[in-house]
Amino acid sequence: RFSGTFVGNAESTSPPPAATSPPAVASATLPAVPTIPVVPTIVGVPNTVAESVLNPNEVKPPASGTRKARVLYDYEAADSTELALLADEMITVYSLPGMDPDWLIGERGNQKGKVPVTYLELLS
Repeated sequence: RFSGTFVGNAESTSPPPAATSPPAVASATLPAVPTIPVVPTIVGVPNTVAESVLNPNEVKPPASGTRKARVLYDYEAADSTELALLADEMITVYSLPGMDPDWLIGERGNQKGKVPVTYLELLS
């Protein structure tokens, strides 16, 4: 059983001594910390620089690296930079440096545009 009195440190009734601060260090002696520039971006807003560079109607296919692909599902183009697709058709596809990896450039005859990779079966 505990007694009703609290036993504490009765010897010290004065406040604790003030913490001593470390000696000041001249800012010139500190090593320089490199900074990384921050470029603000807004989610959902396309990078206008990359979009203007990757206009599919103005790009030429690479000399090598083109592949045939079979379209798995119908796809309706959202804008003029995309290529509408019909299931089971064959198209030629390729990627461009700096392009979103979820998209390829697709060509059908003289039509050209971005196509989503998930709608394609890439062939050798």
